[in-house]
Amino acid sequence: MSAKYAFINSEEGNYPVLKMCQWAEVSRSGYHSWKNRTPSQRAKRRAELTRLVRFSFDESDETYGYRRVHADLVAWGYGVDDETVRSIMRTEGLVACQPRPWRPTTTVAGDATTLPDLVKRDFTATEPATKLVGDITYIRTWEGWVYLATVLDCFTKKVVGYAMADHMRTELVTDALKMAARNGYVRHGITIMHTDRGCQYTSDDYARYARTVGVRRSVGRTGICYDNAWAESFNGTLKNERVHRTAYPTRDAARFDITRYIELRYNTRRRHSALGYRTPDQVEKEWYAERSAA
Repeated sequence: MSAKYAFINSEEGNYPVLKMCQWAEVSRSGYHSWKNRTPSQRAKRRAELTRLVRFSFDESDETYGYRRVHADLVAWGYGVDDETVRSIMRTEGLVACQPRPWRPTTTVAGDATTLPDLVKRDFTATEPATKLVGDITYIRTWEGWVYLATVLDCFTKKVVGYAMADHMRTELVTDALKMAARNGYVRHGITIMHTDRGCQYTSDDYARYARTVGVRRSVGRTGICYDNAWAESFNGTLKNERVHRTAYPTRDAARFDITRYIELRYNTRRRHSALGYRTPDQVEKEWYAERSAA
């Protein structure tokens, strides 16, 4: 019965209420009684949760699924189970953006046969600045390609260094590592920097800079994307949540938007399942707070 009343209510102004009640085989007095009744506490709570779920979803730029939305609500002090959040999102038609099909491609370049794999697909770490991963990806603009090199910390999942340019020369990846070093994410003789065997990462210039800051270089096997899976995962997230949903007229527009995504969303606001649905900045601050208190 409530469904019929709700339908009539939604069509008020388009059709006479009396006619709609006759079509739905309900009484007009019953409809007006339903319309004017005070919402129940359960209905009020559902409406409030719906408002919060939609706010979390919109704030994530429509990238959060029900688990991350649920984590937001819990962080805001609302006791609700994840299945309720899932139900609300389904009812409201809130669907997170989905990744496009992806096919890995690897170009053999440079002689890196003497470099070891120090990571062995273990992309975890017990503290910051001990294990980093890096990769290059590309972004289409109306002016041409923009190439992005990133450096990620395996402990916090944070982007700690990045660089963008209209080329893929060695300086692109070196600039990204330099940013990580300036920001304090390189510890001489301790930090591992893991990448694929691309020519930029096996070049003399990159090797020289890595030695200067005391980075221990590590590479995966040729053609095995899983050996650098965490860096590949970030590229997929960036493309899915931002790049594939945005048109960039210029390279500068792409640089600005990607910088904003990294600094103002990914590092500071995006919840990661691998971090217990905390943000990279939150994990980093908690680690340093615990060290200070010890």
